[in-house]
Amino acid sequence: MSLKETKKVDTNRYQLEITVDGEKFREAIKEAYKKNGKKISVPGFRKGKAPLHIIETFYGSEIFFEDAFNLLYSDLVDDAIAESGLKVINDKMDFDLVSISKEDGADFKVSVTTYPEIEVGEYKGLKAERNAVKVDAAEVNSEINAMAERNARMVSVEDRAAKKGDTVIIDFEGFADGKSFDGGKAEGFSLELGSGQFVPGFEEQIVGKNIGDEFEVNITFPEDYGAKELASKEAVFKVKLHEIKIRELPKIDDEFAKDVSEFDTLKELKADIKKKALERKKKAAEEAVENALVQQIVDGLKGEIPEAMFENRLNQSVEEFAYRLQSQGLNLETYLKYTNSTIDDFKKSFRPQAEAQVKYRLALEKIAELENITPDEKEIEEQYEKLAKDYGVEADKVKNAIPAAEVSKDLAVGKAIDFIKENAVITEKEEKAEEKPAAAKKTTAKKTAAKKTEEKSAE
Repeated sequence: MSLKETKKVDTNRYQLEITVDGEKFREAIKEAYKKNGKKISVPGFRKGKAPLHIIETFYGSEIFFEDAFNLLYSDLVDDAIAESGLKVINDKMDFDLVSISKEDGADFKVSVTTYPEIEVGEYKGLKAERNAVKVDAAEVNSEINAMAERNARMVSVEDRAAKKGDTVIIDFEGFADGKSFDGGKAEGFSLELGSGQFVPGFEEQIVGKNIGDEFEVNITFPEDYGAKELASKEAVFKVKLHEIKIRELPKIDDEFAKDVSEFDTLKELKADIKKKALERKKKAAEEAVENALVQQIVDGLKGEIPEAMFENRLNQSVEEFAYRLQSQGLNLETYLKYTNSTIDDFKKSFRPQAEAQVKYRLALEKIAELENITPDEKEIEEQYEKLAKDYGVEADKVKNAIPAAEVSKDLAVGKAIDFIKENAVITEKEEKAEEKPAAAKKTTAKKTAAKKTEEKSAE
């Protein structure tokens, strides 16, 4: 094999002319014959038993050309790209066969898309502000209350009528034009009043009813109701109320802390919540600084970026979203159906994000190149170990799936971000206290004491 010519045909587009000699091509023909000769019948021979030269005489010398060429193609192109030194993007390759013969081999051309030539402006001495972060008692108590909500239990109420916010257990059957309809009947159905789970007017008519009551609920289906045959129609539901339940929140004390966490006291639980919330805020503030700095570099980026790079990132984003749906028991096709959108509309919504990600990556890769930022073997090995832990597989499997060059490139990008931050001017930005209305400043000693007690409880 030889790379005969490398020719630039457009911005970020090159044409490679590749040749394979007759000897190598004839060897490939023999391989193709071994694989596919068994399927061929020739008069006077049992099926699959005719020699190669007989088959070529009977069907033509070109009979195995395509199969032989396909056996060689991928390696020929890969070797030619490596020899050319071009950094090629995974994109559609245009193919043109120049000549092919058993004696002389093959000559063909492929057109490939390459990474763009990127220029970055100033990336040292950039300025950014980092938000100062804190976690107050209200945030901690809000998380504690949310934990209590998640651990609430349902208890039956028997001494009053149903009201908004209750969960009722009901039987119902719906009728339109005097006839029952599909999906309009259920027994032992659990419904939270006020949730909007049923059509407007249904839940409101259960409010005020008592356990054991049998009654009718009259509603009119909306014009845009999903079942077209019921849209805008009046209907009556026969309902029986079996049970009324309310959510009972647990008492927030040391026992609660033991039940919902690994801590023995409420004070320890609150301290842990505050610590983790502070870590999250610090991480978010740091990421905001990084984004602000890199965005300045992206804004000054020069170079024509191939559309293929955006498309590849776009398709990857869609695949990642589809994978997340799959982990939730859904699929992309069903999601598009429910959201009444097409795959083109869906991809279009990801476009701005995809463009930003491509430019962000290109800018950091360029800086890593300019500053000769490369990870060492130890860092690459540690990253493989981390990936193995994240995926829950052995490190060797990760190494087989992800080339070391890709891991090295990812690490270099991360180190480029660190380089930019180390050479930036970052100032701390204090959070501004919200101004309270004048009336709110005149607080009683009782309210002030209560606030101090609340703050102390979050420590």
